[in-house]
Amino acid sequence: MSEAATIVPAGEADLPALAELAGVIWRACYPGIISDEQIEFMLARMYDQATLGEELRSQGVHFYRLLADGRFAGFASIGPTNKLGVMKLHKLYLLPELQSRGLGRLMLEHCAAEARRLGAHRLILAVNKQNTRAIAAYTRNGFAVAEAVVNDIGGGFVMDDYIMAKDL
Repeated sequence: MSEAATIVPAGEADLPALAELAGVIWRACYPGIISDEQIEFMLARMYDQATLGEELRSQGVHFYRLLADGRFAGFASIGPTNKLGVMKLHKLYLLPELQSRGLGRLMLEHCAAEARRLGAHRLILAVNKQNTRAIAAYTRNGFAVAEAVVNDIGGGFVMDDYIMAKDL
C-alpha cells in the first residue's frame, strides 16, 4: 500500500460527497454484474440524502470515509441487525484505480474493530453472487458464505446475494 491512508467518521455534512462517490464507483464496477437500469435504480434508492440521513440519525448506522493521500477515495458503513451481537457491513466501496492495494482490507479491518467496540461478535454482509472479485476479497479477509438469498427490491429488480459472515 503506497498511499497514506486514514479512516475518519463521516457525518451528515459528508453524505452528499459520499453519494457522489458511490455513483462513480457503482457506474465503474457494477456493469456486467447488474444492468445499468438496476445500477441507477439502486443508487437513487440507497444514496438519496434522506435515506442516508435516516440511516445515520435513527438506524444506528456508522459511516466512515477513507482518505488516501488526503483524497476521499472510499467509504464503508456498519449498523446493527435484529440479532444480538451481530452487525452488518452495509457498504464498502473504493475507487477502482485504488483497488488491490490493501485499502479495502484496511477498511474491512477498521469496520470489524468498530463492530467489536460496539459489542458485536459477528459481522455479516451481502454481496452479489456475480461479484466474484468482491467475494474473493471478503474470503481472503476471513468471511465465509453463510447463505444465499434473493430479495425483491422493487422496480422489477432483485438482489441475488450471498450473505457472508465473519466471527470477530
